[in-house]
Amino acid sequence: MSRLRPLITIFITVMVVACNFTEEIYINDDGSGKLSINFDANELMSMAGSVDSLKQEQPVDSTIVFKQLLEEKKDSISKLSPEEQAKLKKLEPFSMHMVMNPEAQEMRFELFSEFKKINEVNDAFNAFQSASAIGPTPGGGSQAPPMPANEPTTKVNYDFSGNTFSRTIEIIDQELFQKSVDSLAGAEMFLSGSTYTFKYHFPRRVKNVNVEGATFSMDGKTMIYEVSFLDMMKTPEAIKLEVELED
Repeated sequence: MSRLRPLITIFITVMVVACNFTEEIYINDDGSGKLSINFDANELMSMAGSVDSLKQEQPVDSTIVFKQLLEEKKDSISKLSPEEQAKLKKLEPFSMHMVMNPEAQEMRFELFSEFKKINEVNDAFNAFQSASAIGPTPGGGSQAPPMPANEPTTKVNYDFSGNTFSRTIEIIDQELFQKSVDSLAGAEMFLSGSTYTFKYHFPRRVKNVNVEGATFSMDGKTMIYEVSFLDMMKTPEAIKLEVELED
């Protein structure tokens, strides 16, 4: 665990240059299920090879259980402001699996959580972006307080009621959101080929969807929909998904 903070920091830095995400959700009839957000950056490891903090790193294959880590760091966390403690608390439902091997040019991250109701994981994407907020220090010290999480600018809202599933995004801080959009200007050439894929598994066949270009599994229960990552970052409220299931 002593090496995870510099590795996660590299991941957060690289992910704003080019990225391909998959958001995968399994939903049961009773509304329970599991969610994962996957980031596959194998192609980017060659770009990160010159970063000093990676040159001496050994391969890492590790899972952070945030509930456990927050408990281990509770004394340090108690010294933070109530606002910062609340931000870190939002990571509690999630775990993150990280695979990083500079020599093999391999880098993968997966944030995942099980839920009883899907709105329990509304903060999943923000949690993914804020994963560098906690963890050990590079020197291996275990008592250093975690870094405060970045201020979120958007929030994803999931809902599954009856035969209808929805996913919407709202901008919660317009000023900060605009700054984040402006910061992407220099990276648009790299981000133009990046994607965000929704892969949703439902308990019954899909009857209708509100978007064009979605594909479906042979049994009609899995929907796959891919969008431009850059479009989603610049106009997130436009990426609205509504799925109607058969009875």
